Amino acid sequence: MQRPSRLELAWGAFAVANLVAMLSWPSWETIPFHFIWVSLTLLYGFRVWRVRPMLGVLGLVVVSTGVLILYDIHNGTQLWGEIAEVPLMSAMFLAMVWHARRRQSALREIEAQAEARAALLASQERFLHDASHELRTPVTIARGHLEVLRRSGTSAGEIDVALDELGRIERIVERLLLLAKADRPDFLVSTEIELEACLEDVFMRFAEVAPRRWRLGELAAGTLVADAEQLRIALDALLENAVKHTEPGDPIELRSRSVPNGVAIEVADGGGGIPREALGRIFERFGRADPARNRAVGGVGLGLSIVDAIARAHGGSCSVSTDARGSTFVLMLPGFRPVGDQSMSLRVIA
Repeated sequence: MQRPSRLELAWGAFAVANLVAMLSWPSWETIPFHFIWVSLTLLYGFRVWRVRPMLGVLGLVVVSTGVLILYDIHNGTQLWGEIAEVPLMSAMFLAMVWHARRRQSALREIEAQAEARAALLASQERFLHDASHELRTPVTIARGHLEVLRRSGTSAGEIDVALDELGRIERIVERLLLLAKADRPDFLVSTEIELEACLEDVFMRFAEVAPRRWRLGELAAGTLVADAEQLRIALDALLENAVKHTEPGDPIELRSRSVPNGVAIEVADGGGGIPREALGRIFERFGRADPARNRAVGGVGLGLSIVDAIARAHGGSCSVSTDARGSTFVLMLPGFRPVGDQSMSLRVIA
């Protein structure tokens, strides 16, 4: 049996003192009577007892206070209506007990759910870590052997296909790991970035490897508080998506503009646009507007979900508008501080 706490012992002494006051001053007994019940309610709020001890204490208080009131009624110092105070106070106390126990039960359930969620997240993280490690090892070994065979001149075409597929597996693993870490508090390492220089660097890398009509539009000059590496990953994914949905010679434009409380980075392409029915799922994991086409060019359906995860981690968002002339993806990010006189640049690469 749990030993009474100091608080409970103090209340017991206080209750006894008020019972003595009820007996000593019959005409004033309603004051110590209410002191006993109010202090009992406060005590239960500090420490929720088990049912049996609670009923025992309640019974003891009901009997002791009820007997004293009946004694005074018998002596004529109190009216018969005063005895109604005892069941009324008991009912109020029981109502409070019911609410307190419901709240305690709800808190236990929430704690259990939080512990289960934490255990699940830890298990998922361990699984992803182990799975990525197990996948990387055979991919690295297979790639090494295939590259040796290619240098020896053995079936170069088939080896190139195998190497491309291994590269695809590596990208899937890296992107799945990034998505798994996106909700962690240490996902971002934010610094001040010169946004104009960052966008120019990303643009030039893509302009050199994909035969499109690249255009670097107006750029908002200023600094952005963000994770530079994750921002580059998001921009790479948007530009990679634009390349997948355009043909050689089609236009792709990267631009940015200052907006209230942030910056809007836009990637516009001159492809065929996105079907309306696909707009609601393109930011989902493995969501594709055109599954057959994306698969043919090596897409895994994770690029735009990565953009969305990185945007949300920064407190921003990603959206898209589309028509028959192409699509425009808008990456909205807070934390942008424009310079006083924004310098703009305009470049066209055929």
